[in-house]
Amino acid sequence: MTKTINDTNFNFPGQKKVYKGKVREVYTVSNDLLVMVATDRLSAFDVIMPKQIPFKGQILNQIASKMLEATKDIVPNWVVGTPDENVTIGHSCDTFKVEMVIRGYLTGHAWREYKSGKRVLCGVAMPDGMIENQKFKNPIITPSTKADIGDHDEDISREDILAKGIVSEEDYKQLEAYTFALFERGTEIAAKQGLILVDTKYEFGKTANGEIVVIDEIHTPDSSRYFYADGYEEIQAKDQKQKQLSKEFVREWLIENGFQGKEGQEVPELTEAKITDISNRYIELYEKITGETFVKADVTDVIERIDTNVKAFLNS
Repeated sequence: MTKTINDTNFNFPGQKKVYKGKVREVYTVSNDLLVMVATDRLSAFDVIMPKQIPFKGQILNQIASKMLEATKDIVPNWVVGTPDENVTIGHSCDTFKVEMVIRGYLTGHAWREYKSGKRVLCGVAMPDGMIENQKFKNPIITPSTKADIGDHDEDISREDILAKGIVSEEDYKQLEAYTFALFERGTEIAAKQGLILVDTKYEFGKTANGEIVVIDEIHTPDSSRYFYADGYEEIQAKDQKQKQLSKEFVREWLIENGFQGKEGQEVPELTEAKITDISNRYIELYEKITGETFVKADVTDVIERIDTNVKAFLNS
């Protein structure tokens, strides 16, 4: 019996092709639908870890589902239905080859670049004299290329995106507008839970009828970073480390153990205790972000469960 999801090999009705990303596996079926399966794989520094994290896929899928539902009035999305705790089914889209990263605070990758002396990130100027986790006067968009599996996402400026013809200027203006709108709504949702939406990324695609929609996941701990609002100012005043609600705790553990995805580095051992700890942290993230108690799905045989639920949805 399979209790976590690593590699899948489904054969859904009308199936045409399969794309396997770092964390999600996407099945294209008839009528131009995509069946997106959120696996329990863990990715950091664009490297897939050798062991899976129980319930991680369910957590990401369910947070994304709630957030897409909560933003569909301002930005259209790709979702048709969620027939299983780990599955979202939606419209097939031509994916834009950039990820729209938006930052409200100087943290993570942006801080590491800033600390190294850089004051321009993706063509966007950052003022001197900032400290880690400080709020920007206004959120900034710092796009990255959308890498294929095994490759690294790379920073890219708006100017380069347009100059290289990756996205047309008309479409890019729409992506920017949607990115700011989603971040504003996400900030409002987070505030109701006593959280600060620090930074996040959005992916977009274009449907067969030419509509731009947000795809994949939004506002999950894998795609976003959150701080606790209570105590933020006091911690900043003392120049101390903010407590984060994001996958950053995984990255920090890897860095402490000598791994940043660079050539020649080995992934530290994921012991059963560490796997349990990471799973529990993801459950905590779910409950803090949504304000709801996490209910574990039946994992007696998760592959069989998904197969049954998806086929029933497609047949209906």
